[in-house]
Amino acid sequence: MIVSLYVDDLIFTGNDLKTLENFKAAIMKEFEMSDLGELHNFLGIKVEQSKSGIFISQEKYAVEVLRKFNMEHANPVTTPCVTGLKLSKNGEGKMVYTTMFRSLIGNLMYLTATRPDIMFAVSLVSRFMEKPFSNHWEAAKRMLRYVKGTLDYGIYYEANVPIKLVGYTDSDLGGSCDDSRSTFGYVFNVGGGVVSWSSKKQPTVAHSTTESEYIAASLAGSQIVWLRGILESLSFKEHGPTTLFCDNKSTISVSKDPVFHGRSKHIRLRFHFLRDLVNEGDIDITYCPSEELLADIFTKPFGGPAFSRNVAALGVKRKFNLREAFDGKLN
Repeated sequence: MIVSLYVDDLIFTGNDLKTLENFKAAIMKEFEMSDLGELHNFLGIKVEQSKSGIFISQEKYAVEVLRKFNMEHANPVTTPCVTGLKLSKNGEGKMVYTTMFRSLIGNLMYLTATRPDIMFAVSLVSRFMEKPFSNHWEAAKRMLRYVKGTLDYGIYYEANVPIKLVGYTDSDLGGSCDDSRSTFGYVFNVGGGVVSWSSKKQPTVAHSTTESEYIAASLAGSQIVWLRGILESLSFKEHGPTTLFCDNKSTISVSKDPVFHGRSKHIRLRFHFLRDLVNEGDIDITYCPSEELLADIFTKPFGGPAFSRNVAALGVKRKFNLREAFDGKLN
């Protein structure tokens, strides 16, 4: 990580330990401060570092959430939601206590800071906070049962790997039972692990799979522009276009071929800046088969080996499996 800080007329760039020690010594001369060493905890996120990499998790926070909702002794499940799950605002069963439901969703939403594997399920259930029913509550409780069986999950960032921003985007078509809007998802990887992910309903109704995927790619393009700016501010400027993987060949054609683009005038104009990003060389949209597309897990409920494979590809791992990599530093 590069950290540039100014002290009087000196500029220290945190490329090595010696530079950081010089910086700390200079700061201590000016201000009363204590050196607490390496970062270990930050807003409920545990950070464990070694020469092999960094592991971030929220195990303690997850245990507190389970205890809060009396689910610490629940039977674990292998997926956060049932395959093929469909939920509607016209729920089933009785209405549940709104405050409690919103509290649960809020807690789960914060847990997604290190758990992209539950992002889709949390996003789906959060749509019903205004008027939750029993089936919405049961879907939320299933996520707690999944968390119960995966308490030690977190994201592992391997050290000494090339820093290259790569994105994946995907969308379903008309997945919402209430308004037929599609759910889009994207995820971005920088080196050893994912750093940005999202799962949301699209702002407009798509008329075709191509349109749905094109809108998703456009929204991912906005995130790419922001991430490239962040990396540049950290002295990791991206040279060349950022690869954005997509599983729809028509979407790729529309973004690159202005002749083919003429057949898709029904796509709203505010999403056309994707073509500008492609033409300017900021983004290179590349085809990727659906079974290899990491963003697929953010658009629909998965189950079985497909879900486990996608979770592993995101860099989400069990802490137990990283003990050797961390040279015994993990507790």
